[in-house]
Amino acid sequence: MKDQAARKKAGELTQEQVADYLRANPDFFVDQDELLRSLTLPHDSGRAISLVERQVHLYREQRDTLRHELVELVSIARHNDGLFQKSKRLLMQVIEAGSLNEMAAAVDDSIRGDFGLDAASVILFTDRPLPASPEGALHVVSPAEARQRLGSLLEGERAVCGQFRESERRFLFPDRDEPVASVALVPLRHNELIGVFAVGSNEPGYFDQSMGALFLTYISDTLSRLLPPMLHRHSALEPVPDVLAESR
Repeated sequence: MKDQAARKKAGELTQEQVADYLRANPDFFVDQDELLRSLTLPHDSGRAISLVERQVHLYREQRDTLRHELVELVSIARHNDGLFQKSKRLLMQVIEAGSLNEMAAAVDDSIRGDFGLDAASVILFTDRPLPASPEGALHVVSPAEARQRLGSLLEGERAVCGQFRESERRFLFPDRDEPVASVALVPLRHNELIGVFAVGSNEPGYFDQSMGALFLTYISDTLSRLLPPMLHRHSALEPVPDVLAESR
């Protein structure tokens, strides 16, 4: 009778209650070697395995997962270190540039050479003429034209990534024979909007809204601080009109 009552009572326990009890008493099986050996669990292979074998299998799966995650983290760290070194070399060249065209050439060479992208563009928004004509990756447009052509793309402070409209891509990269398919654009701001820094790829899906653009922001933040004094220096070098000669 007692055995029947015990089986009946055990039959009233739910799986959740048993699981809760084992969680609350993790050392329950310490003195239950025979019970451990008698417990079996289904396996993917179709055969039954012991609880100990199942635990070993789970530990191995966990180990493999952690090892895979570690390999991914190391790969990401190496990738980020590579981007940092490339960005550092570019910024040193930009700092040492003696003119706006030299600065733009350094950006273009680094983006297409070191970073392996297809196009780079630095567009300044100003109505004031520059002493030297823009060359290579450097372009100058009026603020009004820039807002008309790029619109809401200039409203944010972070990088905007995507395929963009064809008219926008051609405006950002006007000298390209092969059209750019995917773009990452960062507004250049120093108290106010002074221009944009854009990089492009011929691969349509290369840039998208989900990708990080930390290195682009890093570069654009530096350009935003270097360009205003460089523009001011260029303006100071503009030739002064000879008023006396004009009055003769």
